[in-house]
Amino acid sequence: MQIDKKDIRALSKDQLRDFFVSNGDKAFRGNQVYEWLWSKGAHSFEDMTNVAKSTRAMLETHFVINHIKVDTMQRSEDGTVKNAVRLHDGLVVESVLIPTQTRTTACVSSQVGCSLDCNFCATARLKRMRNLEPAEIYDQVIAIDRESRLYHNHPLSNIVFMGMGEPLMNYNNVLKAIEMITSPEGLGMSPKRILVSTSGIPKMIKKLADDEVKFKLAVSLHSAIDEIRSRIMPFSENFPLAELRESLEYWYRKTKCKVSYEYVVWKGINDDKASIDALVKFCKYVPCKVNLIEYNPIDDGEFQQASEESINAYIKALENTGIVVKVRRSRGKDIDAACGQLANKEA
Repeated sequence: MQIDKKDIRALSKDQLRDFFVSNGDKAFRGNQVYEWLWSKGAHSFEDMTNVAKSTRAMLETHFVINHIKVDTMQRSEDGTVKNAVRLHDGLVVESVLIPTQTRTTACVSSQVGCSLDCNFCATARLKRMRNLEPAEIYDQVIAIDRESRLYHNHPLSNIVFMGMGEPLMNYNNVLKAIEMITSPEGLGMSPKRILVSTSGIPKMIKKLADDEVKFKLAVSLHSAIDEIRSRIMPFSENFPLAELRESLEYWYRKTKCKVSYEYVVWKGINDDKASIDALVKFCKYVPCKVNLIEYNPIDDGEFQQASEESINAYIKALENTGIVVKVRRSRGKDIDAACGQLANKEA
Protein backbone atom coordinates (compact mmCIF):
# COMPACT_ATOMS: atom_id res chain seq x y z
CA MET A 1 0.00 0.00 0.00
CA GLN A 2 1.40 3.38 -1.02
CA ILE A 3 1.78 5.95 1.75
CA ASP A 4 0.38 9.39 1.00
CA LYS A 5 3.41 11.42 1.96
CA LYS A 6 3.09 14.85 3.52
CA ASP A 7 5.33 17.76 2.57
CA ILE A 8 7.71 17.93 5.51
CA ARG A 9 7.82 21.72 5.34
CA ALA A 10 4.20 21.83 6.49
CA LEU A 11 5.50 20.80 9.94
CA SER A 12 6.62 23.32 12.53
CA LYS A 13 9.94 22.90 14.29
CA ASP A 14 8.16 21.56 17.38
CA GLN A 15 6.26 19.04 15.26
CA LEU A 16 9.53 17.89 13.69
CA ARG A 17 11.11 17.50 17.12
CA ASP A 18 8.10 15.47 18.29
CA PHE A 19 8.32 13.29 15.18
CA PHE A 20 11.91 12.32 15.92
CA VAL A 21 11.22 11.65 19.60
CA SER A 22 8.25 9.44 18.71
CA ASN A 23 10.53 7.51 16.35
CA GLY A 24 13.17 6.85 18.99
CA ASP A 25 15.56 9.65 18.04
CA LYS A 26 16.71 12.83 19.79
CA ALA A 27 14.64 16.01 19.61
CA PHE A 28 17.62 18.04 18.36
CA ARG A 29 17.45 16.06 15.11
CA GLY A 30 14.31 18.06 14.34
CA ASN A 31 16.33 21.28 14.68
CA GLN A 32 18.92 19.96 12.23
CA VAL A 33 16.35 18.99 9.62
CA TYR A 34 14.44 22.26 10.07
CA GLU A 35 17.62 24.21 9.35
CA TRP A 36 18.23 22.19 6.20
CA LEU A 37 14.68 22.76 5.00
CA TRP A 38 14.59 26.51 5.49
CA SER A 39 17.87 28.38 5.96
CA LYS A 40 19.84 25.94 3.75
CA GLY A 41 17.05 25.35 1.22
CA ALA A 42 17.56 21.60 0.83
CA HIS A 43 15.88 20.15 -2.26
CA SER A 44 16.06 16.55 -1.06
CA PHE A 45 16.79 14.54 2.05
CA GLU A 46 20.06 13.42 0.45
CA ASP A 47 21.27 17.03 0.69
CA MET A 48 21.25 16.75 4.50
CA THR A 49 24.85 15.60 4.77
CA ASN A 50 25.18 15.83 8.57
CA VAL A 51 22.12 13.63 9.09
CA ALA A 52 22.66 9.85 9.27
CA LYS A 53 21.76 7.86 6.14
CA SER A 54 19.32 5.75 8.14
CA THR A 55 17.56 8.90 9.31
CA ARG A 56 17.40 10.28 5.78
CA ALA A 57 15.90 6.99 4.63
CA MET A 58 13.25 7.21 7.37
CA LEU A 59 12.37 10.73 6.29
CA GLU A 60 12.14 9.57 2.68
CA THR A 61 9.63 6.92 3.79
CA HIS A 62 7.35 9.37 5.55
CA PHE A 63 7.72 12.71 3.77
CA VAL A 64 8.41 14.58 0.56
CA ILE A 65 9.92 18.00 -0.12
CA ASN A 66 7.65 19.59 -2.71
CA HIS A 67 10.31 21.93 -4.00
CA ILE A 68 9.69 24.21 -6.96
CA LYS A 69 11.67 23.92 -10.19
CA VAL A 70 12.60 26.88 -12.39
CA ASP A 71 11.32 25.48 -15.68
CA THR A 72 12.51 28.28 -17.93
CA MET A 73 14.50 31.40 -17.18
CA GLN A 74 14.71 34.43 -19.45
CA ARG A 75 17.28 37.19 -19.03
CA SER A 76 16.64 40.65 -20.42
CA GLU A 77 19.24 43.08 -21.71
CA ASP A 78 18.33 45.36 -18.79
CA GLY A 79 19.18 42.62 -16.26
CA THR A 80 15.62 41.54 -15.52
CA VAL A 81 15.20 37.78 -15.03
CA LYS A 82 11.82 36.11 -15.50
CA ASN A 83 11.23 32.61 -14.16
CA ALA A 84 8.52 30.16 -15.14
CA VAL A 85 8.26 28.13 -11.94
CA ARG A 86 6.88 24.59 -12.07
CA LEU A 87 5.21 23.32 -8.92
CA HIS A 88 5.15 19.71 -7.70
CA ASP A 89 1.73 19.09 -9.28
CA GLY A 90 2.81 20.41 -12.69
CA LEU A 91 1.15 23.82 -12.43
CA VAL A 92 3.22 26.88 -13.35
CA VAL A 93 3.54 30.38 -11.88
CA GLU A 94 5.93 33.22 -12.66
CA SER A 95 8.39 35.24 -10.63
CA VAL A 96 10.73 38.04 -11.63
CA LEU A 97 14.08 39.46 -10.53
CA ILE A 98 14.17 43.22 -11.12
CA PRO A 99 17.56 44.94 -10.67
CA THR A 100 18.38 48.61 -10.25
CA GLN A 101 21.72 50.25 -9.54
CA THR A 102 21.17 50.03 -5.78
CA ARG A 103 19.08 46.90 -5.20
CA THR A 104 17.45 43.78 -6.58
CA THR A 105 13.77 43.05 -6.08
CA ALA A 106 11.91 39.74 -6.24
CA CYS A 107 8.37 39.89 -7.61
CA VAL A 108 6.61 36.72 -6.49
CA SER A 109 3.29 34.99 -7.07
CA SER A 110 0.85 33.91 -4.36
CA GLN A 111 -1.74 31.94 -6.36
CA VAL A 112 -1.90 29.85 -9.52
CA GLY A 113 -4.09 32.09 -11.64
CA CYS A 114 -6.41 34.61 -10.01
CA SER A 115 -10.06 34.69 -8.98
CA LEU A 116 -10.41 38.43 -9.58
CA ASP A 117 -11.44 39.93 -12.91
CA CYS A 118 -9.23 42.94 -13.57
CA ASN A 119 -9.82 43.59 -17.27
CA PHE A 120 -6.30 44.86 -17.98
CA CYS A 121 -4.46 41.92 -16.43
CA ALA A 122 -3.28 38.78 -18.24
CA THR A 123 -3.50 36.68 -15.08
CA ALA A 124 -7.21 37.48 -14.75
CA ARG A 125 -7.74 35.49 -17.95
CA LEU A 126 -6.44 32.40 -16.16
CA LYS A 127 -8.73 30.43 -13.89
CA ARG A 128 -7.55 30.34 -10.29
CA MET A 129 -6.33 26.79 -9.79
CA ARG A 130 -5.17 26.95 -6.18
CA ASN A 131 -3.34 28.92 -3.53
CA LEU A 132 0.40 28.55 -3.20
CA GLU A 133 1.72 26.94 -0.05
CA PRO A 134 4.07 28.98 2.18
CA ALA A 135 7.06 26.89 1.07
CA GLU A 136 6.24 27.47 -2.63
CA ILE A 137 6.26 31.22 -2.07
CA TYR A 138 9.47 30.95 -0.04
CA ASP A 139 11.13 28.87 -2.77
CA GLN A 140 10.50 31.60 -5.36
CA VAL A 141 12.39 34.03 -3.14
CA ILE A 142 15.26 31.56 -2.60
CA ALA A 143 15.58 31.03 -6.38
CA ILE A 144 15.66 34.76 -7.08
CA ASP A 145 18.16 35.38 -4.28
CA ARG A 146 20.50 32.87 -5.95
CA GLU A 147 20.01 34.58 -9.31
CA SER A 148 20.69 37.97 -7.73
CA ARG A 149 23.97 36.69 -6.30
CA LEU A 150 24.90 35.01 -9.57
CA TYR A 151 24.04 37.77 -12.04
CA HIS A 152 24.30 40.93 -9.90
CA ASN A 153 26.87 39.96 -7.26
CA HIS A 154 24.79 40.78 -4.22
CA PRO A 155 21.92 39.22 -2.27
CA LEU A 156 18.28 39.98 -2.85
CA SER A 157 17.31 43.23 -1.14
CA ASN A 158 13.52 43.59 -1.58
CA ILE A 159 10.39 41.50 -2.20
CA VAL A 160 7.06 42.54 -3.71
CA PHE A 161 3.95 40.37 -3.81
CA MET A 162 2.79 41.58 -7.23
CA GLY A 163 2.91 38.41 -9.28
CA MET A 164 0.08 36.04 -10.08
CA GLY A 165 -2.85 36.09 -7.69
CA GLU A 166 -4.35 38.28 -4.97
CA PRO A 167 -2.18 37.87 -1.84
CA LEU A 168 -4.96 38.74 0.60
CA MET A 169 -7.08 35.88 -0.78
CA ASN A 170 -4.29 33.53 0.29
CA TYR A 171 -3.88 35.33 3.56
CA ASN A 172 -2.61 32.66 5.96
CA ASN A 173 -0.10 31.15 3.54
CA VAL A 174 1.29 34.54 2.50
CA LEU A 175 1.79 35.58 6.12
CA LYS A 176 3.40 32.24 6.96
CA ALA A 177 5.78 32.64 3.99
CA ILE A 178 6.69 36.15 5.14
CA GLU A 179 7.22 34.85 8.66
CA MET A 180 9.80 32.38 7.33
CA ILE A 181 11.39 34.93 4.99
CA THR A 182 11.91 37.33 7.90
CA SER A 183 12.82 34.70 10.50
CA PRO A 184 16.49 34.28 11.52
CA GLU A 185 15.84 30.59 10.81
CA GLY A 186 14.86 31.49 7.26
CA LEU A 187 16.28 34.37 5.22
CA GLY A 188 16.35 36.90 8.05
CA MET A 189 15.10 39.70 5.77
CA SER A 190 13.64 42.84 7.32
CA PRO A 191 9.84 43.05 6.91
CA LYS A 192 10.32 46.70 5.91
CA ARG A 193 11.86 45.39 2.68
CA ILE A 194 8.68 43.46 1.83
CA LEU A 195 5.66 45.00 0.11
CA VAL A 196 2.33 43.22 -0.30
CA SER A 197 0.12 44.57 -3.09
CA THR A 198 -3.63 44.04 -2.99
CA SER A 199 -6.42 44.93 -5.38
CA GLY A 200 -8.23 46.35 -2.35
CA ILE A 201 -10.23 44.02 -0.08
CA PRO A 202 -11.27 46.20 2.87
CA LYS A 203 -11.90 43.53 5.52
CA MET A 204 -8.55 41.87 4.79
CA ILE A 205 -6.71 45.21 4.93
CA LYS A 206 -8.22 45.68 8.39
CA LYS A 207 -7.12 42.18 9.35
CA LEU A 208 -3.56 43.03 8.33
CA ALA A 209 -3.71 46.02 10.67
CA ASP A 210 -5.19 43.95 13.51
CA ASP A 211 -2.46 41.35 13.05
CA GLU A 212 0.12 44.12 13.42
CA VAL A 213 2.11 43.16 10.34
CA LYS A 214 5.41 44.94 9.84
CA PHE A 215 5.64 44.82 6.04
CA LYS A 216 4.48 47.54 3.67
CA LEU A 217 1.12 47.76 1.90
CA ALA A 218 0.33 48.75 -1.69
CA VAL A 219 -3.10 49.06 -3.29
CA SER A 220 -3.79 48.69 -7.01
CA LEU A 221 -6.05 51.71 -7.29
CA HIS A 222 -6.08 52.81 -10.97
CA SER A 223 -9.01 55.15 -10.42
CA ALA A 224 -10.51 57.10 -7.53
CA ILE A 225 -13.89 57.25 -9.29
CA ASP A 226 -16.13 54.26 -8.53
CA GLU A 227 -17.66 53.97 -12.00
CA ILE A 228 -14.28 53.98 -13.74
CA ARG A 229 -12.67 51.67 -11.22
CA SER A 230 -15.52 49.18 -11.65
CA ARG A 231 -14.95 49.26 -15.40
CA ILE A 232 -11.26 48.53 -14.90
CA MET A 233 -11.70 46.06 -12.01
CA PRO A 234 -15.31 44.75 -12.06
CA PHE A 235 -15.00 42.94 -8.71
CA SER A 236 -14.50 46.33 -7.02
CA GLU A 237 -18.24 46.97 -7.33
CA ASN A 238 -18.43 44.92 -4.14
CA PHE A 239 -15.80 47.12 -2.47
CA PRO A 240 -16.66 50.77 -3.17
CA LEU A 241 -13.99 53.40 -2.69
CA ALA A 242 -15.63 54.73 0.47
CA GLU A 243 -15.22 51.30 2.05
CA LEU A 244 -11.64 51.00 0.78
CA ARG A 245 -10.85 54.46 2.11
CA GLU A 246 -12.20 53.56 5.56
CA SER A 247 -10.08 50.39 5.69
CA LEU A 248 -6.95 52.33 4.71
CA GLU A 249 -7.62 54.95 7.37
CA TYR A 250 -7.94 52.08 9.85
CA TRP A 251 -4.65 50.61 8.56
CA TYR A 252 -2.83 53.87 9.08
CA ARG A 253 -4.28 54.48 12.55
CA LYS A 254 -3.11 51.02 13.66
CA THR A 255 0.26 50.82 11.89
CA LYS A 256 1.34 54.43 11.23
CA CYS A 257 2.63 53.06 7.90
CA LYS A 258 2.07 54.92 4.62
CA VAL A 259 0.21 53.29 1.76
CA SER A 260 1.54 53.02 -1.79
CA TYR A 261 -0.98 53.37 -4.61
CA GLU A 262 -0.24 51.51 -7.84
CA TYR A 263 -1.82 53.46 -10.66
CA VAL A 264 -1.78 52.84 -14.40
CA VAL A 265 -2.96 55.67 -16.66
CA TRP A 266 -4.76 54.42 -19.77
CA LYS A 267 -5.67 56.37 -22.87
CA GLY A 268 -9.33 57.36 -22.90
CA ILE A 269 -10.09 55.67 -19.58
CA ASN A 270 -8.53 57.60 -16.70
CA ASP A 271 -6.38 60.23 -18.41
CA ASP A 272 -8.79 63.15 -17.95
CA LYS A 273 -8.80 66.02 -15.45
CA ALA A 274 -11.68 64.56 -13.42
CA SER A 275 -9.65 61.39 -12.82
CA ILE A 276 -6.60 63.40 -11.80
CA ASP A 277 -8.61 65.54 -9.37
CA ALA A 278 -10.25 62.45 -7.85
CA LEU A 279 -6.88 60.80 -7.24
CA VAL A 280 -5.46 63.94 -5.61
CA LYS A 281 -8.48 64.06 -3.30
CA PHE A 282 -8.22 60.34 -2.44
CA CYS A 283 -4.54 60.72 -1.61
CA LYS A 284 -5.34 63.27 1.09
CA TYR A 285 -7.19 60.76 3.27
CA VAL A 286 -4.14 58.68 4.25
CA PRO A 287 -0.39 59.48 4.08
CA CYS A 288 0.73 57.84 0.86
CA LYS A 289 2.85 57.82 -2.24
CA VAL A 290 1.78 57.11 -5.82
CA ASN A 291 3.53 54.87 -8.32
CA LEU A 292 2.43 55.70 -11.86
CA ILE A 293 3.07 52.54 -13.84
CA GLU A 294 3.91 52.26 -17.50
CA TYR A 295 1.44 49.79 -18.95
CA ASN A 296 2.60 46.71 -20.81
CA PRO A 297 -0.35 46.00 -23.21
CA ILE A 298 -1.60 42.42 -23.34
CA ASP A 299 -3.47 42.90 -26.64
CA ASP A 300 -4.79 45.60 -28.98
CA GLY A 301 -7.94 46.14 -26.92
CA GLU A 302 -9.23 49.12 -24.97
CA PHE A 303 -6.38 49.23 -22.46
CA GLN A 304 -3.53 51.17 -24.05
CA GLN A 305 -0.75 53.25 -22.52
CA ALA A 306 -1.66 56.93 -22.06
CA SER A 307 0.41 59.74 -23.53
CA GLU A 308 3.41 61.27 -21.77
CA GLU A 309 1.37 64.48 -21.61
CA SER A 310 -1.27 62.71 -19.52
CA ILE A 311 1.34 61.17 -17.22
CA ASN A 312 2.96 64.57 -16.73
CA ALA A 313 -0.42 66.10 -15.87
CA TYR A 314 -0.81 63.54 -13.07
CA ILE A 315 2.73 64.20 -11.82
CA LYS A 316 2.22 67.97 -11.74
CA ALA A 317 -1.12 67.77 -9.91
CA LEU A 318 0.18 65.32 -7.30
CA GLU A 319 3.44 67.17 -6.68
CA ASN A 320 1.61 70.49 -6.39
CA THR A 321 -0.23 69.09 -3.36
CA GLY A 322 2.88 67.59 -1.79
CA ILE A 323 2.19 63.96 -2.72
CA VAL A 324 5.24 61.85 -3.54
CA VAL A 325 4.92 60.36 -7.03
CA LYS A 326 7.21 58.15 -9.07
CA VAL A 327 6.92 56.75 -12.58
CA ARG A 328 7.70 53.04 -12.88
CA ARG A 329 8.92 52.10 -16.34
CA SER A 330 8.30 48.64 -17.77
CA ARG A 331 11.24 46.25 -17.48
CA GLY A 332 12.29 43.25 -19.55
CA LYS A 333 10.56 44.40 -22.72
CA ASP A 334 12.83 42.29 -24.92
CA ILE A 335 11.66 38.98 -23.41
CA ASP A 336 8.27 37.36 -23.06
CA ALA A 337 5.79 39.36 -21.02
CA ALA A 338 5.27 38.12 -17.52
CA CYS A 339 1.89 37.47 -15.93
CA GLY A 340 -0.32 40.46 -15.21
CA GLN A 341 1.73 43.60 -14.78
CA LEU A 342 4.67 41.70 -13.31
CA ALA A 343 7.08 43.29 -15.75
CA ASN A 344 6.33 46.75 -14.50
CA LYS A 345 7.19 46.46 -10.83
CA GLU A 346 10.43 47.81 -9.46
CA ALA A 347 9.23 47.79 -5.80
